[in-house]
Amino acid sequence: MAVRLGSWLLFAYVGYAAYAPIGWFVNVLERKLQLPRTGLWIAGTLIATIPLAAIIWCIGFWPDPVPFPTGEQALSAYFNVLIIGAAITVLFQLIERGNRNSAETLTRGSAQRSGSPAHGFDTLEQGTAPRFLDRLPPELGTQLIALEMEDHYVRAHTALGSDLILMRMRDAVSELDGLEGEQVHRSWWVARGAVENVQRDGRNVRLILCGGLEAPVSRANVAPLKDGGWF
Repeated sequence: MAVRLGSWLLFAYVGYAAYAPIGWFVNVLERKLQLPRTGLWIAGTLIATIPLAAIIWCIGFWPDPVPFPTGEQALSAYFNVLIIGAAITVLFQLIERGNRNSAETLTRGSAQRSGSPAHGFDTLEQGTAPRFLDRLPPELGTQLIALEMEDHYVRAHTALGSDLILMRMRDAVSELDGLEGEQVHRSWWVARGAVENVQRDGRNVRLILCGGLEAPVSRANVAPLKDGGWF
């Protein structure tokens, strides 16, 4: 029993190491090649299963010499690993989707309790959506929480997740006409309706946003935001 438990624990860590990079590749390829996300996940899982099946085959014979599998044995090992790996991948995707839906529900609830629309966007008339929202992948929705500068990219945070957009912060902010928010720091723009709390540490001020995000406020912006009723 101890050997079996240890083996399955090892399988779990090896499987995580093999499948974890899939998400990164899916995000990159979807953004650069505009390929369907579901198809990328399926292809990534099929490819990642190849080295994982080979590793698990070797682990199964350790510490004895590892025989070279026949074609039938190789296919059998591959599909056995694929069934388990794909099932776990789907499970984690469902959990992540549930977390995103919970975050969206929390965001809407917070906005309703405060008496203001979620992120200052729901009041926009149809056809007047800011141009920047057209750059977001459909699965992120349009409830923008914040923009965060990362090198030459802008990371857009929404109630459903985040993604990198290749553009400058000032250009992104210029495309947010109609959204109520402010650039609170050189590297952060925040939607006013997304602010849930304010954290102070001496002269340092941070805005606590929906979903647990924290945006720093530059000292030059503290007074204007306070005068504007942000905190």
